[in-house]
Parts: sequence; C-alpha cells; structure tokens
Amino acid sequence: MNLALFALAVGAFGIGVTEFVIMGLLLDISQDLGVSIALAGLLISGYAIGVVIGAPCLTMLTRRWPRKKILIGLMIIFTLGNLACAIAPTYALLMIARILTAFAHGTFFGVGSVVATSVVAPNKRASAIALMFTGLTVATILGVPLGTWIGQILGWRATFWVVTAVGAIAIVVLSVFLPKQTVVADTSAHWKTELQAIARRSVFLGLLTTALGYAGVFAVFTYIAPILTQISGFPKSEVSAILLLFGLGLAGGNLLGGKLADKQLLPAVIKTFFLLAVVLSLMGFAAHNKVLAILFVGLLGASAFATVAPLQMWVLEKAAGGGLELASSLNIAAFNLGNALGAGLGGMIIDHGPGLNALCWIAAVLPLIGIVIILFDRRLNHEYASRMV
Repeated sequence: MNLALFALAVGAFGIGVTEFVIMGLLLDISQDLGVSIALAGLLISGYAIGVVIGAPCLTMLTRRWPRKKILIGLMIIFTLGNLACAIAPTYALLMIARILTAFAHGTFFGVGSVVATSVVAPNKRASAIALMFTGLTVATILGVPLGTWIGQILGWRATFWVVTAVGAIAIVVLSVFLPKQTVVADTSAHWKTELQAIARRSVFLGLLTTALGYAGVFAVFTYIAPILTQISGFPKSEVSAILLLFGLGLAGGNLLGGKLADKQLLPAVIKTFFLLAVVLSLMGFAAHNKVLAILFVGLLGASAFATVAPLQMWVLEKAAGGGLELASSLNIAAFNLGNALGAGLGGMIIDHGPGLNALCWIAAVLPLIGIVIILFDRRLNHEYASRMV
C-alpha cells in the first residue's frame, strides 16, 4: 500500500473505533449513567452533530494550512476528546466530550479523501478513497468488538482510555509516513469560489443523498444491540462477536464499492443504494431468526460501506473546479448528519412509534428516496445539456 494511504488508514482506524464502538456499549452506558437506551443512543447523534458543525468550520479555517499539519492537528483534537470521554462523570459531560471528539472527524476524512485521490492514477481514485476507509473497516472488524468486550469486562470508560492510546499512535504514524510533498494545500482558489462550487445543485443533492442513505443505516445499526438481544434472542455477551461479522461486511463492501465506482460512477451509486434498501427491508424479517440475523448483520455492513467510495467520488466530481476539500468534508458531514437523523428516528420509532420490530422496514425507505434524488439530478443534468446543444 502507498505509505500516504497507509498513514491515512491508521488515522481512519482511530476515528472509526471511537465512532462505532459506542453502539456495543449503549446498554452499559445507559445503566451506569442512569439514562434510557434511547437517550444513550443520542450520544451517537451528538457525535454526528459535532461532525456536521466541525467539518465546514475547520475546513474553512485551515484551508491555507499544509494538509499534513491539518491532519495531525485534527488527530490531536480527536485524542484529547477521547480522554475527556474516559473521565466524564455525567451524561451531559460525556455528550460534550463526544461532540468535541467529533469536530476532527469530517475535516480529517474530507482532506484525507482529497490527498488519497492525489497520490494515485486518475482511474484509481475511488479505490484510493476505499483504501483510506479501510481503516474504518479494520476498526469495526477488530476495534469495535474488542472495545465492546473491554467495556463489558472492565467498564465502558476503559474502552475510551484504549481509544485515547490509539489516537496517540495515529499522531505518530501520520507524522512519520505522510510525506510533505504530497500534502501541499491548494491556496489558489478564493473562499468565495469554494462556496460557489458547493452551492451547485448537483453537489447539494449529492450531500442530501448521502445523508438519507446513512440515516437508513444508522436507524438500525444504532440499536443493533437491542435488536440482537430483544428480537433475535442473543445474550448480551454474544453481541461483540456478532459485530465482528458487521466489520467483515464493511471490509468487503468498501472494496467492492471502490471498484464499481472506478468503472462506472453513477451506476455504482444507484446499485449500492438499491442493495442497501433490499438488505434493510429483509433484515426486518431476518432479525426473528438467529442464523439469519447473524447473516444480515454482515450484509448490512457490506451494503452500507459499498456506498461510501461511490458517494464520496460523486460529490468530488460535482465539485470539480473549486471547493474540493470543502465539498469532501461536507459529504463526510452528510454521512454523520444521516447518522444523527437515523439514531434520532430510531429512538422515536422505539419510544413513540411502532417499536423496535418496525425499525428495519422504515429505515429501508430512506435509501430508496436517495435513488429518486439521484435520478432526478441526472434528468435535470440531461435537460440542461440538451438546451446547451
């Protein structure tokens, strides 16, 4: 692997652990801090909101910095935020610490995606993004199950102490392996030009599509532990092992999405969204059978991450000509806005709607709406091109 991509993947690993591990700790946190499962789930929404706020703000504030300096600085923020999570005595302070940690997330992946596409051949750009996001897949394969196990044995705070150590290691790796010559910031574009680029209709619709797709994913995945224990009938001690299959699914789906997007970008976005909708809808039935539930946890991971590289490349192409880093960071923010919306929607369905059993079926509607938006944008682009002929 290209050393720059390796360094980015290590940073992605650290961020991925802290983002996803809390799903397996919801029951422990809710019991320890005396809050409901739905309220504990809002810690995921809070993190996602931190990404949404931090991505555009930090990207614009650091737009003239060397990219290596940006990425290392963001990892320092990430590490300090996890330290604050480990020592937070109350739910409110834990929420604040989660939001602080999340500030680094969007800009790291936004700037990192641009760096990744700049160090490979043009026909390998989506695969390069997928390789960087391999850090997230390894985080879910190894980091999340291990972090969940540590939290269940030693307490959930121990998990955040371990993630703090991972952040420190990532800082070192980025410092050593991220070459300066591949990360010189582009300062030629005026900030108004960047804002105009991301204000394009196609960019906005791309961001909206990303948010809808991941709202569907996280409406279900946020509450995967309750689904597995209360519907499928697994004991809490087996949740971490089942989450390992979700991570394996992420790894396969991530690489598949990158290869599909390198061949034909728009069809890749549509196909992966349709696959996600099918998996979510069928999971509503599969959750009632232990064997099928395990299978569909893996399929959920594969279908969710198959969309990542195509969506990221789609937004980068729509923003070509200016504002690449800002558009890239905003798309990461859109992923996490979807996370927040999905977690909130899931909590509403559980507490005030048809309940946990209906979660998967309602979630499946969201990526289908995303496909409609994609086709709508394509039609508008064709009509515009026809008028220009």
